[in-house]
Amino acid sequence: MSAGAGGMGRILALEPFYGGSHRAFLDGLAAQLPGELELLTMPARHWKARMRLAAPKLAAELAGRQAEGYRAILCSTYVDVAAFRGLAPAWVREVPICTYFHENQFAYPVIVEAERDLHFAITNLTTALASDRLAFNSVYNRDSFLTGCRRLLARSSDLRLEGVEAAILGKSVVLPPGQDFSAIDLAPAPANREGAPVIVWNQRWEHDKNPEEFFAALFNLAESGIAYRLVVLGESFRAAPPIFAEAKVRLADRILHFGFADSPADYAAWLKRGDLVVSTASHEFFGIAVVEAVRAGCRPLLPNRLAYLELFPGGYLYGPSELAGRIADALKLGRLDEGEARQLSDRFAWPALIDKYRDWLGMSVS
Repeated sequence: MSAGAGGMGRILALEPFYGGSHRAFLDGLAAQLPGELELLTMPARHWKARMRLAAPKLAAELAGRQAEGYRAILCSTYVDVAAFRGLAPAWVREVPICTYFHENQFAYPVIVEAERDLHFAITNLTTALASDRLAFNSVYNRDSFLTGCRRLLARSSDLRLEGVEAAILGKSVVLPPGQDFSAIDLAPAPANREGAPVIVWNQRWEHDKNPEEFFAALFNLAESGIAYRLVVLGESFRAAPPIFAEAKVRLADRILHFGFADSPADYAAWLKRGDLVVSTASHEFFGIAVVEAVRAGCRPLLPNRLAYLELFPGGYLYGPSELAGRIADALKLGRLDEGEARQLSDRFAWPALIDKYRDWLGMSVS
């Protein structure tokens, strides 16, 4: 367990899963609030154990501390706030707890819905009830969470809870996760853009991102003789869907890059090579990867579902069975110019959001 410097920080942030988007979010927030955010974190592993046991661990960690002037405590949903509040020192119960929902366990994807462990979803529910303020990274995240709560409570026999949805809505806001675009903005443009346009995939190599639909469309375009090149980025795992290995062989003559980027600078440089970023995701609470690609100038083509409906205008969205044709059309339009890219992405940058975060956290806006 690690703690950031600054014991007199105005906000104490508790993050049992300090990695990926959770880490990027807190690091970005800390950069915007220099000296005002203290981090108490755990490595990003064993998420189920984190949700069950981080609360007593964090409570014990705070046992020897005093309030130290904390204005608020910021938690992610890996903290069981109800358990944490009950186990923590008495002073914690006097400090407002703000919980940020990067995701919710009602809508988080599982391979077989019948195997969903509702204990984690119930922890999200009691966390929401025990927190003083809530923020969701998208309307889709908030609404899917409330739908899950409603369905769960409708099945709760004689343990009906009244007013849950109203109570949660009454203390909730929607706040996109702030983005640090500095690496992308500083990345140089390619020396030339000769050759076929470049399609980018920059999402996780997992089934919930639906890579089968993406590569099926690319196979279709290749068989139709449509020229394009391919950059495949994103985090891969030991059990990555087999379609990635198949695509690496079948599209070998079109591939410029296939795999994880070695550094943020390399990642940004590959995005700058792109003309079009495509998502086929069947699950998305926000869409950071797409926003990053758009900032780099890639024209987005996204399914008209999930959080994507909130990110960009309808002209960038496609419906069922439209993907291959829409990719072909988008390739003709080319990449976004710098003005378009910034217009579409500026509202997700930290400078556009930090005052809203200050307000949510109960901090005066400077």
